[in-house]
Amino acid sequence: MRWFIEQKWGAKSLVALYLSVLSGIVLSFQYDMGTPFYSTGILELVTPFGSFWRSLHFYSSQVFFLLLLIHLLAVLVDRYHFNQASESPEKAWGVREQWFNLVCSVPVAVLLLFTGYILRADATGRFAGVIAENILISVPLIGSWLNSFVFNVTSGSMKVVYANHLVGLGILWGYLAWQHLRKYRVSWLNNGGVVAGIFALSLLAAAPIESFSPGKFYVSGPWFFVGLQEMLRTIQPLWAGVVFPISGVVFLYLIVKGGRKSTLYLTGGILWIAIYSAFSLIGFLR
Repeated sequence: MRWFIEQKWGAKSLVALYLSVLSGIVLSFQYDMGTPFYSTGILELVTPFGSFWRSLHFYSSQVFFLLLLIHLLAVLVDRYHFNQASESPEKAWGVREQWFNLVCSVPVAVLLLFTGYILRADATGRFAGVIAENILISVPLIGSWLNSFVFNVTSGSMKVVYANHLVGLGILWGYLAWQHLRKYRVSWLNNGGVVAGIFALSLLAAAPIESFSPGKFYVSGPWFFVGLQEMLRTIQPLWAGVVFPISGVVFLYLIVKGGRKSTLYLTGGILWIAIYSAFSLIGFLR
């Protein structure tokens, strides 16, 4: 347990993020919002080492998000299991506003990864984009307005998604995580294994792109979206796509309160994970 906590998961996650940003800049010069699927496919034919750059961006983004989740888990285990009894909540968790920002940075990271799927405009991206848009529209009063600023994919243009993925969400994530990030220095040399692993994977395995197949009625969304996609089969979009995800973020934030309520919130968070994992498993087995 202690070995797991002492691993610098946050630094590894940042190195993967840097690779994602650098490769994303290279790809952005070749991406055409007017013909997103075509430009995604043609990247590998026209751009020098295009297949490698696209794979590097895809896999580094996936690794960033996975390591971010592992880092979050390590922090929760460390603070709750080892430090709760000896430290006050304020000392254990830092300033509450900073923790709130860090918790909010997690769904922003999800949106960053999710909009990347939408931008490639293949079967998976198109399907996921339409579902996400319908979820936002289901929000009472402000749904349509909110969708116009986040996705707006049914207009046939990727302008909104592209702007959010390339600029808006990145700036928002950086703002939310800045107070945490500025305390640390990340060395590329100390994380050579992560860099080498991502490069090797990018060279050996091409980033996926799923073409449209006539008569295909079921398309699985991104791996982290499968549970939500499965929930939408039986639960209304507002509850499955808005209330349930927000409740997970709320549980994560409320754990900082400490004492008996902290145990209650932690139990709620574990139950949330269990429910989403069960729906995800059903979706993967479908």
